[in-house]
Amino acid sequence: MKLSIGPIQYFWERQRVLDFYQQVADCPAEIIYLGEVICSKRRLLTFEDWLAIGNELQQSGKEVILSSLTLLEAASEMASLKKLCTNQSFMVEANDISAVQILYKQKQPFVTGPSVNIYNSRSLKLLAEKGLKRWVLPVELGLETLRDLQAERPEGVETEVFALGRLPLAYSARCYTARSHNLPKDDCRFKCIEYPDGRLLKTREEQDFLVLNGIQTQSALTHQVLDQLPSLRALAVDVLRISPQSEHTMHIVEVFDAALAGDDTDPLLETLLDLLPIGACNGYLLEHAGMNLNPEAKHETPQTA
Repeated sequence: MKLSIGPIQYFWERQRVLDFYQQVADCPAEIIYLGEVICSKRRLLTFEDWLAIGNELQQSGKEVILSSLTLLEAASEMASLKKLCTNQSFMVEANDISAVQILYKQKQPFVTGPSVNIYNSRSLKLLAEKGLKRWVLPVELGLETLRDLQAERPEGVETEVFALGRLPLAYSARCYTARSHNLPKDDCRFKCIEYPDGRLLKTREEQDFLVLNGIQTQSALTHQVLDQLPSLRALAVDVLRISPQSEHTMHIVEVFDAALAGDDTDPLLETLLDLLPIGACNGYLLEHAGMNLNPEAKHETPQTA
């Protein structure tokens, strides 16, 4: 089982991004996803910058994937997508079916991200016929569904699971971060950059509930699968994805790497929970309410077909 680092979902200062990938070059993760997946207005790094970062990481022995936008809203974004999909250097992660269609026409293999709704084996087979080489389980699906999909997974297609990060729950044409500052989307003043882990939203009862990240809504709690590694191994998962957060990402990668190497999971889980912003959840994976954390279920391994 390999580790991957997903694309940065937040808006960070340019130097912070460059420093982050300098650290990534020396970390245990083997697969690195690069690019802007949330908002095309975030242009502190250009397409050429991402290619340069990818080349450096590739020279460090990493498998590099370029990630596409999740929600396309303008002709200019479609033009940028075509440029991304026709690059001659790296495979592309399609986060929208538009990218799948372009890549299929170009006869280019691709990865699908968690925003592409693969809910059954027919979808998986259809995408495999179009060039799918790896898919990411949608975050709202659980181990039982994963078992069924793995039983009919096409030959040559790898499975990746979103293993650590705030859950990407929804995308909208409206920018909620801008709206929370009483600003229109077209004059957002790049408020996202003030929230390197998104803007926390609480209920009236002061419970941490959601995170606003531009057009994306995330869970406030951080999804984690560390206590489910036996189940994921039994289901022949190939890759575990760690989504970057503003602090401790490299330490988190090391925790997962130690667990995959056979270290005792219980103390590693305690360490992991201390590295998360406000707490953890894994309810969706265990077919429960998404906000739940169920470490007591860690030994319940679904049987492979």
